[in-house]
Amino acid sequence: MAGTHVARVVIEADGGSRGNPGPSAYGAVLKNAEDGSVIAEVGETIGPATNNVAEYRGLIAGLELAAEFAPGAVIEVRMDSKLVVEQMLGNWKVKHPSMKPLAEQASRLAPAGTTFTWVPREQNGHADRLANEALDGRPTSPVAVADQAQPAAPSQGWAGPSDPPTTLVLVRHGVTDHTTQKLFSGGLGGANPGLNDEGRAQVRATADWLSPLAGAIDALITSPVRRTRESAEILGEVLGHPAKVEEGIAEMEFGAWDGLSFAQIAERHPDDLESWLGSLDHPPPGGESFRSVAARVIEGRDRIIAAHTGQTVVAVSHVTPIKTLVADALGAPLDALYKMELSPASVTVISYYRGNPPKSTGGEDQLLSSLRLFNARPTDAPLGL
Repeated sequence: MAGTHVARVVIEADGGSRGNPGPSAYGAVLKNAEDGSVIAEVGETIGPATNNVAEYRGLIAGLELAAEFAPGAVIEVRMDSKLVVEQMLGNWKVKHPSMKPLAEQASRLAPAGTTFTWVPREQNGHADRLANEALDGRPTSPVAVADQAQPAAPSQGWAGPSDPPTTLVLVRHGVTDHTTQKLFSGGLGGANPGLNDEGRAQVRATADWLSPLAGAIDALITSPVRRTRESAEILGEVLGHPAKVEEGIAEMEFGAWDGLSFAQIAERHPDDLESWLGSLDHPPPGGESFRSVAARVIEGRDRIIAAHTGQTVVAVSHVTPIKTLVADALGAPLDALYKMELSPASVTVISYYRGNPPKSTGGEDQLLSSLRLFNARPTDAPLGL
């Protein structure tokens, strides 16, 4: 089953030591993120070690499963080890000599865009079971456990979407005083400024631009942040839809940096700023990293698609979430967002549908995407969906 065509996978990994240090083992399971089906699993002993070393070995084994059985898939790692998750996110330093090479190996194996999520122990039972079975003398070699039936015949080209597309018309909010003063402005955790007069005028122009398409729009969704809610109210008056809130598409939280200029941050938090610049994993003090925001945004998008399959939805959001969705739609690494510019009150359109992409070997339909418009404004050409 090596080379399964799966768009998104979940790795559940664990490790344990009976004695800490003592006889140790790890377990890892690779699942299809779309339906939760198991693609492959492994559980092996590693001799005397600590719990943390065994947990890192489980993570490495899970990443190796993903490379073998689902190459190219977007990965979310779920573990009940707070230490491993926080270290892989860059929030905690790796200090123990026995774990530094393991953390480096895991980082090399994790493709760009990999997210790490801490889960309670009870939600990591599968990987824990594999580790304990290995310790009990019943190891599981790296093996595919799903789709053991005869493989599907190769697809003859692209089968096309199996359902009508779900189209997201992503609108960035208008400017606030923070925008014009070039201050960092995050989600709900900071000053949460509202639109200023210029920002309201920007959104009104965009609403008027979208008005010929009002009949084709099925729903209006907004992030919970004040400037997006105010933008959604203006859009809703023109498009004829009340706004529903989706917290997943809120802006990145900047923590202690919210409301400060770049120069002020450089003066007050020089070390944190240096670590944050160009990093996807290092968060501002008290804030979120780009990777954690990306995971939240994708979960929010998936909720929107599930609730509005086959419909056209206007979603009012922010710079970071919209650029994250664009990078994802293009299959680009997450750091591609550093290369995008997004204007206030601009419109970006992405369609999602299920189908088999080119060169697919069959199997269940995947969630596919098509970027149809990026950073468009009323001063641009007439809009069509």
